[in-house]
Amino acid sequence: MNGEIDNFLQEVLQRGTRADLAHLVEGYRLCAQSEGKSSATIAIVEASVRYLEEFLCTNSFSTEITKIGVRELRHFIVYLQGRQRFAQHRFTRPQEGHLSGHTVNGYLRALRSFWSWAQREGFVEESPFSHVQIPKAPRKVMPTFTEEQLRRLVEVIDTSSASGHRDYTIIITFLDTGMRCSELTNLRVKDVNLRARLLKVWGKGAKERMVPFGRKVQGALWKYMMSCRTQPIVPRYDHVFLTCQGRPLTKDRVEAIVEHYGRKAGISGVRVSPHTCRHTFAIMFLRNGGNVFSLQRMMGHSTLDVLRIYVNMAQSDIQEAHRRYSPADNMDFKLAYRRGKRNNGAIEKETNTIELRST
Repeated sequence: MNGEIDNFLQEVLQRGTRADLAHLVEGYRLCAQSEGKSSATIAIVEASVRYLEEFLCTNSFSTEITKIGVRELRHFIVYLQGRQRFAQHRFTRPQEGHLSGHTVNGYLRALRSFWSWAQREGFVEESPFSHVQIPKAPRKVMPTFTEEQLRRLVEVIDTSSASGHRDYTIIITFLDTGMRCSELTNLRVKDVNLRARLLKVWGKGAKERMVPFGRKVQGALWKYMMSCRTQPIVPRYDHVFLTCQGRPLTKDRVEAIVEHYGRKAGISGVRVSPHTCRHTFAIMFLRNGGNVFSLQRMMGHSTLDVLRIYVNMAQSDIQEAHRRYSPADNMDFKLAYRRGKRNNGAIEKETNTIELRST
């Protein structure tokens, strides 16, 4: 792999090959793979570069990286902000409305990463993103399940069948660990420690972490792995969760399973997905008294920035709960106080009562 990368860089730098986007993105892919970046990260960068290249060609701009500057990127930002959702998509018809702020922000951050790589490899002296401010993504309200929705989601699963018990195990593992969907699908048998109730998880950036789970998940995993897990079709399929044919479950398949039970349970008002389970885990962990630093390690976040949203939501829950269930506000008190009156030089004590009721 390293030899392939070196040959590519020499071809571009020494033989005078035009450093256009279409050619450079191949080099980026090789370098990113060698650095252990996830396939999802590489895919979003490639897609972003492709969208930029299409825009530049359509508007008669150069696609050579040294000729793409602040002006071209600002034009591209305006173009993205006005682009129709799913425009020119291969499988989905265009939809009403423009690209969301999160989508635009994601494309531009991916391009900034691409330019950082190009600068590091010597294709450009300076990245134009040092002079371009990326529009901030709007803050979203994190969707979470209510406890009633969680009960309905779990109770509609028929655990009498092997596949039903597998699906039940998947869903309660999401709810009890906050794992990402890709982390669950990549989980291997050797990564499960039932005795210690720990999962070895490979997160973003190939970062390893240990994730604890509770007794209910322990029992469900034990039963699934001992009697419900299909025999792998080939030995190398040592993934924990397999299809009925013995192949590893894909991310799309797991998402479809969770969505299926959401429809069956009649859950509305919130997207039923593994990521919603992840949000719900974070909020419920904090509500139940968990600390934010433990949550950070379990969820695999490198910083506390994302977790601040969960903390704020949990704090709002606490304030709302106190307003509703305040011990003082939900009790009737009879407050006695004494007021002195002078009568012929003597003080007559008079006791008055005031009844306080919650407002």
